[in-house]
Amino acid sequence: MPSIRTLTIATMSLAVAIAAAPVALSASASTPTTTHDEVVCKHAGTARARCFAIRVDHLTSGRVHHATSPNGYGPSDLQSAYVLPSSTNGTGETVAIVDAYDDPTAEADLGVYRAQFHLPVCTTANGCFRKVDERGGNDYPDADPGWAEEVSLDLDMTSAVCPRCSILLVEADSASMANLGTAVKTAVANGADAVSNSYGGADAKDSTYGRYYHHAGVAVTASAGDNGYGTSYPASSKWVTAVGGTTLRRSTSSRGFTETAWADSGSGCSSLNATTWQSAVTTDCPGRAIADVSAVADPATGVAVYDSTPYESAVGWLTFGGTSASSPIIASTFALAGNTTDVDDGSFLWTHETASNLWDVTSGSNGTCPTSQWCAAGAGWDGPTGWGTPDGVAAF
Repeated sequence: MPSIRTLTIATMSLAVAIAAAPVALSASASTPTTTHDEVVCKHAGTARARCFAIRVDHLTSGRVHHATSPNGYGPSDLQSAYVLPSSTNGTGETVAIVDAYDDPTAEADLGVYRAQFHLPVCTTANGCFRKVDERGGNDYPDADPGWAEEVSLDLDMTSAVCPRCSILLVEADSASMANLGTAVKTAVANGADAVSNSYGGADAKDSTYGRYYHHAGVAVTASAGDNGYGTSYPASSKWVTAVGGTTLRRSTSSRGFTETAWADSGSGCSSLNATTWQSAVTTDCPGRAIADVSAVADPATGVAVYDSTPYESAVGWLTFGGTSASSPIIASTFALAGNTTDVDDGSFLWTHETASNLWDVTSGSNGTCPTSQWCAAGAGWDGPTGWGTPDGVAAF
């Protein structure tokens, strides 16, 4: 699990402070306020996964106080940072979100987020939003408040990046790899062009679970994890695009932002899986090296999310990070490009002109490892950030 970090509001990332709308907290100006990063999903057991969402809680005298308006990066920030054609592209594309358990307020919360940022209405009634169980029906599983926050994060990031896309939410019966994998297959069977998986468990073999994630013509993304250096599944599958995480800050550069590798982004070299399209000369890894690409994930430069499911006093406008944010961002970028019919596995970004079409992240690390490239960002490919972050959609 990522380390718990506590810091004063005065030392929070300038990026979040600038990106955020005004924050209404009940503490007085003279009362010290701290922040606490909360992992919202329980530790995964054998053959199970946990979501990678990290919520930023604001505490005063030990009590949680949350904003009454968005606090964190919103759609215009992400679209600007990654030069995305969100206002014109995405019509006719469907992004599927696969998570475990039910979020009973998913559609209502999505409506609040999209209204706040003046995005097109996306509801069941107008055909833009659809929620199904892992078999494609409406026998939804039991609700889980932690996974419900994950759902809100995923839906909001999809909306931020591809507001013209349709959204399909598929809820697995549990966090078992088999149930989640079945939900992925259901997403594809129900017309998904891209499928985001913001979860992971222990590294596993494609010979065991790969059949759930191999879908030619569909871009399947998976979070690389929030535990620093070390591999997880399904990110280590050759059939998916593994998504790492960055720290995204505003700057005076021509881009307007700078990025470094997030200190807790997952990365590594799988000893259980391998590919035919990754070169050991590039990765120094004889197996499947992750990640392939990345996007913002650091909670200290986090994204604004709306969720109304009561959970640890966290209701309303929240700030989130984790590679749970970066996976739906990348899945939605694939949808914006409208080219998913050419995607077969995780090789797509390795066989396109990555150097000129991605922002190369060249600094930061996620720990120590046998080969520095697996845990330290540098020119070209590296473990925590892959080939970089989106600079438009040409690489997708």
